[in-house]
Amino acid sequence: MQYDEVVKGRRSIRGYLDKPVPRELIEEILELAMRAPSSMNTQPWNFYVISGEPLDRIRAGNTERNLAGVPHSREFRTGEAFAGKHRERQIGVAKQLFAAMGIAREDKEGRQDWVLRGFRQFDAPVCIIVTYDKELHGSDDAPFDCGAVATALVNAAWSRGLGAVINSQGIMQSPVVREHAGIADDQVIMKSIALGWPDETFPANAVVSERKSVDEAAVFIGFEEG
Repeated sequence: MQYDEVVKGRRSIRGYLDKPVPRELIEEILELAMRAPSSMNTQPWNFYVISGEPLDRIRAGNTERNLAGVPHSREFRTGEAFAGKHRERQIGVAKQLFAAMGIAREDKEGRQDWVLRGFRQFDAPVCIIVTYDKELHGSDDAPFDCGAVATALVNAAWSRGLGAVINSQGIMQSPVVREHAGIADDQVIMKSIALGWPDETFPANAVVSERKSVDEAAVFIGFEEG
C-alpha cells in the first residue's frame, strides 16, 4: 500500500477471525513501528505480545474482576470525564458502533456484552501491551512517545492486512495483566492493542469514525492569504 492508502483506509477493528498471526509477521510490524520518533531518542517503549492460553487467562481475569465491581487499576492518568465537544465525539462514535451492531438504546444486555468485548481485547488472537520504563514516569514525554509508536504499529499492521484497535479496557485490571503477561516491575502499563485478521462480516468493522477538518484543528500563522 501507499502511505496515504494506509492512513486513510485504516479502521479500528473490533471483530477478528479465529486465525493465528505468525510471530514473524508481528516482529516485522514491531520493527517498523519502532521507527517512530521519540523524545531525544529515548525510545521508552516495550511490548508484551500475548496469545493463546495466557491471553485467555487475562480475558477471564479482566471480566471476572470487572463484573465483581473491582475498581479499575489502570496505570496511566485518565483525568476527568469527557465534556463538551469531546463528549459529543465519544457519544458520536458509540452511536455509530451501536447502530452497526443493531444494539438499541434500551438493550442493556447488548450494551453490556459490548463492554465485555473490550475487557476481552475484542477476542483478538493477539494482544500487545505497550509499556514504558518506570524511571521515566512523571514526564509527559514517555506517554507521548508511546502514542507515537502505537500509531505507527496499527498503521504497519494495516499495511500487512492485519487489523488492530488501541484500547484501555483490556488493561483496566493491571494486576491480572501483570501476572499473566509477566510484566516486569520496572515497567508502567500504558495501553493494550488488540491485533488479528479482520472479520469482514463483523458489522462494527465497517465503521469509520468522523474526523474534524484541518480548518477546525489548525491555526496558520505567518502565511500569505490566498
